[in-house]
Amino acid sequence: MPFALLKYGLAKEHPEDPHFRWAPELKSTYDVVVIGAGGHGLAIAYYLAARHGITNVCVLDKGWLAGGNTARNTTIIRANYLTPEGVKFYKESVDLWRGLSNQLDINMMYSERGHFTLAHTDAAMRTARWRAEVNKHLGVKSEVIDADEVKRLCPTINISDDVRYPVLGALYHPPGAIARHDAVAWGYAKEAIKRGVEVHTQTGVNKILIENGRAVGVETNRGTIRAGKIVQAVAGSSSEVARMAGFLLPIRTIPLQACVSEPVKPILDQIIVSGSLHVYISQSARGEMVMGGATDPYGLYSTRSTLDFKESLMAHMLELFPFMGELKVLRQWAGMADMTPDFSPVMGLTPVQNYYIDAGWGTWGFKATPVCGARMAECIVDDRQPELLKPFALDRFRTFDLVGEKGAASVGH
Repeated sequence: MPFALLKYGLAKEHPEDPHFRWAPELKSTYDVVVIGAGGHGLAIAYYLAARHGITNVCVLDKGWLAGGNTARNTTIIRANYLTPEGVKFYKESVDLWRGLSNQLDINMMYSERGHFTLAHTDAAMRTARWRAEVNKHLGVKSEVIDADEVKRLCPTINISDDVRYPVLGALYHPPGAIARHDAVAWGYAKEAIKRGVEVHTQTGVNKILIENGRAVGVETNRGTIRAGKIVQAVAGSSSEVARMAGFLLPIRTIPLQACVSEPVKPILDQIIVSGSLHVYISQSARGEMVMGGATDPYGLYSTRSTLDFKESLMAHMLELFPFMGELKVLRQWAGMADMTPDFSPVMGLTPVQNYYIDAGWGTWGFKATPVCGARMAECIVDDRQPELLKPFALDRFRTFDLVGEKGAASVGH
């Protein structure tokens, strides 16, 4: 044990400023109440305080800090989407990610690895070219490469024709990255709290108070709070919380499973995704192989994992990376993904005045944390839909002006 750590543990006083100063009691009134203490909710609170000077903010969560999907994802960050709306949105997010460790004064272990979306069919290659062109026009680095180039950049992958789904090529996205998910939540939480924001865990919201079409407060298991504005950022519980506010969401909640192997020495520096096979893999800083697949085919409010997922995932993984036959699965889990009909999120204004929504993330959520926090804070302050968020407004389902991202978001990560 390091001597400095032992000295710190035995000391009677600790002059260092603690990361988290928990508020013991709820106040009766806040300017903004954020429902959900995951990455998005904490980021919204932070940007409200840091960029707009609104510090009388309360973040509520029925569980614990970042105990939902923030801790149940596989931490991939990218901007190589299919639609111009999606690419613009994620380009801004990647730009924010690159300076986030310094901004929040915490090591998020942000690591750019290069993101490969494998193509196994001619149709997949055509989609890769389409995505590459959209990306390039909007200033995002992406290019289509052949199987030999995939092998050169990622020597551990198997590109043999002697498999069921040979690799024909890939969409290569050099800025693709990973980061430590819990550090993101901790960083936003500590910096928001430092600016006066309150975070209350184990505080469930039982009712949204509506008066004359306007949200005015929430009833919790610890009492009633009045609020000038309310925003929900609750991932898998989006439909249930919106129903409390009096409106329905076009969302289907389904499990999204993942797993990690036992840790090994660094062998895979890249992020490998196959939209056709519905699998993806990267290696964490601890040496674990982080793997996942598509969402389950049925709606379910559950974070249980299944043998069926693991078996189907491994069949494809062993074709792509035969060396993994020697590895053991260390742990397996699931998150709850909110899927909209067009595979794109819902952000901004709602039919209820002073009530805002951050939902429908499906497989987009983690990588959107900084841009969503910044733009949702802007939306709340100005009470209007920011230009970047206009394509993702809830009203698009009434006008049928959808954002079709299924082609770039069909794999859960």
